[in-house]
Amino acid sequence: MQSIPIKNVGEPEVSGLIDRFARQYVYLRLSITDVCNFRCNYCLPDGYHPPKHKQTFLNVDEIQRLVRTFADLGTEKVRITGGEPTLRKDFLDIAHTISQTAGIRQVALTTNGYRMERDVALWQQAGITNLNVSVDSLDPRQFHLITGENKLQTILNGIDKAFEIGYNKVKVNAVLMKQYTAKGLDDFLRWIKDRPIQMRFIELMETGEMDSFFQQQHLSGQTILERLTREGWQLKPKGLTDGPAKVLTHPDYQGEIGLIMPYEKNFCASCNRLRVSALGKLHLCLFGEEGVNIRDLLQSDEQQLQLETRLKAALQGKREHHYLHIGDSGVRNNLASIGG
Repeated sequence: MQSIPIKNVGEPEVSGLIDRFARQYVYLRLSITDVCNFRCNYCLPDGYHPPKHKQTFLNVDEIQRLVRTFADLGTEKVRITGGEPTLRKDFLDIAHTISQTAGIRQVALTTNGYRMERDVALWQQAGITNLNVSVDSLDPRQFHLITGENKLQTILNGIDKAFEIGYNKVKVNAVLMKQYTAKGLDDFLRWIKDRPIQMRFIELMETGEMDSFFQQQHLSGQTILERLTREGWQLKPKGLTDGPAKVLTHPDYQGEIGLIMPYEKNFCASCNRLRVSALGKLHLCLFGEEGVNIRDLLQSDEQQLQLETRLKAALQGKREHHYLHIGDSGVRNNLASIGG
């Protein structure tokens, strides 16, 4: 008589968001708008142009259902991205809604910081626990050249204000570019010596619209890593919900350095994050695919089980790694459309 294999009673059910390579996803990057008011030369050099067909971004109710479902599947951290998320009139409502979701321990915001000096206290009250601010140069003239905006001092004031009201760390992002960042490294190091800033240098990534700019400006983070190591900086262990940065500390510095190097071998091995666009598409990777529409399952609370099923099924199609290292940047024209 043929025996029928049955699951051992003691075996745990696989729950949560786990892919075929045993990576667990506890971190959601949620874009709430494609709109940005800066014109950064590595992202939207001609500024934001709305599409011909009117788009409506995810509303507060849809976001609430989305985040609750992710939280029920083990997500602990949500990062609100854009575009520039604080341009939305209901930004504080969105932040508060996410922060009140059971299971969500961290609500992070990535911002260009132009409203930070004025509004950072309101962000804190709405439940934003972690701040990432883009500052690509500490030289006002260079900053203006890169971003198209003469707002550096306002943004730096906003970072100082964040510390005044109780944030104990601020992450600051700078895109590595030969022409700008390489020369400014010493300025950044002086700036973080006595401030609890994690200064993160992000390698320029090739996208469809920016291939010639990439060829001219790409600078490997490895050169900075080697220099810092020689100067006594040491790698810090990663936490469960940490992003992809290699973080270094130094006994003489209050601040830290983070390096995000997507062209490095095994960059994707520790991937723990999924992305949802402002239009309600699940993106398994920053590069590569067109995304899986999930917005139709955000219209009613009764759809949660269907949404969980679609998320888990989509995750089984996630690749082991992106193909940036062999020159395939996929379908992404720019990073503003998916929140970076």
